[in-house]
Amino acid sequence: MDLDDAYANGPHIPGGDAFPAQWAAKAKAFRAAVPGALNQPYGARAREVFDLFEPAGDALGTVVFVHGGYWRSTDKDLWTHLAAGPLARGWRVASVDYDLCPDVTIPQITRQIAAAIGVIADRCAGPLRLTGHSAGGHLVARMLDPQVAGDWMKRVAGVVPISPLCDLEPFLRTSMNADFGLDAGTARAESPIHQPIPDAAVTVWVGGAERPAFLDQARWLGQAWSCPVVIDDGRHHFDIIAGLEDAESKLTQDVVGG
Repeated sequence: MDLDDAYANGPHIPGGDAFPAQWAAKAKAFRAAVPGALNQPYGARAREVFDLFEPAGDALGTVVFVHGGYWRSTDKDLWTHLAAGPLARGWRVASVDYDLCPDVTIPQITRQIAAAIGVIADRCAGPLRLTGHSAGGHLVARMLDPQVAGDWMKRVAGVVPISPLCDLEPFLRTSMNADFGLDAGTARAESPIHQPIPDAAVTVWVGGAERPAFLDQARWLGQAWSCPVVIDDGRHHFDIIAGLEDAESKLTQDVVGG
């Protein structure tokens, strides 16, 4: 199997090249319309920042969103509009940035996300709910590893990995590993399927029209953790996340707990 092709999304999505510009426009419009505390630091590095958006009235808690991009591309500013659904349901939303491979390793990114959640938890009262897309889905799943999580773990009420990458072993056989620098030991250590089954409620989401490799990855995590896997019929890797823009979508409801 050509694993580079198996994990390639854009070439297999009609009009795939147009999505980044659409996301950027929506995200820019959202930031213009919704006041937020932008680029709040959680560390000393330039990309160790997060944006925080508060709902009208007292927040029910905080949704932490982690973006994807195969750990080596994009940033939080491309995805700001995905805060709209949880925000409308009364949840504060923190959108986290992190450094990218090959400047850092995937284990370093895992530690950055844990540090970010620690700072967010110290600043924001109430329950925490974690969600992320693709590589971001991997990263929020990694937060449930007892060796990664901080004291904030007791406040995590639910986690929704969206199109997550949960077994990194296949990436050893892709050209992307030139950036990741994974070896067999690191790939296993960074694979959520090898973590203990978490206590927190987890629901995995994946698009029914995604690449078979992503459907496999989602099912593997569901099997490893005995958690539900929602297959969103007709959705592909680039539009599965659109549900987060809609307060009434089933995805948003799962993220905020109904």
